[in-house]
Amino acid sequence: MERRRITSGTEWESQVGYSRAVRVESTGGNRVLVSGTTATDDDGNVCAPGEPAEQTRIALEKVADALREANSGLDDVVRTRLYVTDIEMWEAVGAVHGDAFGDVRPASTLIEVEALIEPELVVEIEAEAVVNSV
Repeated sequence: MERRRITSGTEWESQVGYSRAVRVESTGGNRVLVSGTTATDDDGNVCAPGEPAEQTRIALEKVADALREANSGLDDVVRTRLYVTDIEMWEAVGAVHGDAFGDVRPASTLIEVEALIEPELVVEIEAEAVVNSV
């Protein structure tokens, strides 16, 4: 199995021990797994504090960036997991998710969690994509 790690360059990746995304190539298929992604800037500052729709949009842009670096894209996504701190946000979050994926319509799960890493963060998104060989 061949593994390619994608990094965003933040200090958290080495400190916590994760990659922004990982592309795995094997005889069983090629996958890109994108770690939980939040609406933070390159310095780790929270973008759009408390704004579920805008945080979803920013997080999905970051997911798309990681996928592009792994020679993939949102069209290849087969599953998303969305974590929200208030289930009442589901419509705002869902609308942005729907706009981003359109007819791709990946399998998706929306889960309410007590908190995310920063109190101003209200949405975190994971994604899995299946891609053709490089």
